Amino acid sequence: MSHSTVPRTDTEADNESAAAPEAAHGGGTGAPGKPPTGRLSLRLRFRRDRVLLLMTLPAILLVLLFNYVPILGNVVAFQEYDPYLSDNGIVSILHSPWVGLENFQRIFEDSAFWNSVRNTLVLFLLQLVLYFPIPIALALLINSVVRPRVRAISQAILYLPHFFSWVLVVAVFQQLLGGAGLLSQLLRDHGYDGLSVMTDPDTFKFLVTAQSVWKDAGWGIIVFLAALASVSPDLYEAAAMDGANRWRRMWHVTLPALRPVIALLLVLRVGDALTVGFEQILLQRDAVGPGAAEVLDTFVWWNGVRNQDFGYAAAAGLVKGVISLGLVLIANKVAHLMGEQGVYKK
Repeated sequence: MSHSTVPRTDTEADNESAAAPEAAHGGGTGAPGKPPTGRLSLRLRFRRDRVLLLMTLPAILLVLLFNYVPILGNVVAFQEYDPYLSDNGIVSILHSPWVGLENFQRIFEDSAFWNSVRNTLVLFLLQLVLYFPIPIALALLINSVVRPRVRAISQAILYLPHFFSWVLVVAVFQQLLGGAGLLSQLLRDHGYDGLSVMTDPDTFKFLVTAQSVWKDAGWGIIVFLAALASVSPDLYEAAAMDGANRWRRMWHVTLPALRPVIALLLVLRVGDALTVGFEQILLQRDAVGPGAAEVLDTFVWWNGVRNQDFGYAAAAGLVKGVISLGLVLIANKVAHLMGEQGVYKK
């Protein structure tokens, strides 16, 4: 049996092709209100991912409980807070007298606050210049080691100080650089006067930076090594075939691969600019005096815990938090201008 075919005109073909996407989006004869093809409704996505959502629920609750709920306590920055009004902290907040912006006015008129701000910024700049590049250099150095056994041993040695407490780190430096330490004894044995770097206010900021480098620089290489592991060996082979030596390959292949990670960590580091190590500074504060060692964290602790001026300390902490948020936003904007993603996308 023969079947005759009638050729379609161009207009009919165009009409059929235009009707297809309308049906896919719920138009034409399709059921109205249906989600587009390839997209699931919110209810279906919840149903599909309910196991994953249940797994993340405890972590979300912990973040809400310990990171977001305490934000409500910043209200004491606007009060003359007295925790002894009641055994219940919430009742104490509700019955403490309001003082408005008086605590903030006291902060901006307090020379000790500005001294702590200055010390904090100086320590941040020193650690940014002297500490931040060292994990990058160590990662490049370890990545260039060919033998896996030597690389594993080097990483283990560099990681180890990260697990030491700050009490132990300060004790080690005290035994080396203190007034009765190894360096002073060595100088005295050769007829020179001993010295105590641990109690010198002029070198304290360099001492703190050196302690941070010794303790955490090795741990900081983990992220950079993970980024280097994702670089394809074909890129190095192609660069070598083009005549690039080891330094040129590092400059044109390795460092561009690390650039997004460096930008992200730099943004996060700038966000922590006003947090330079509470425990580390507090352990050595009395040795050099608050003039050289007072930072914002110890300033808040001293006024809040030691002096029981909770409203004043909360106001100082709130100012620190607002400034840190602004620094993160500025640094992230700079990362976007450099073509990097930063903490979040545009």
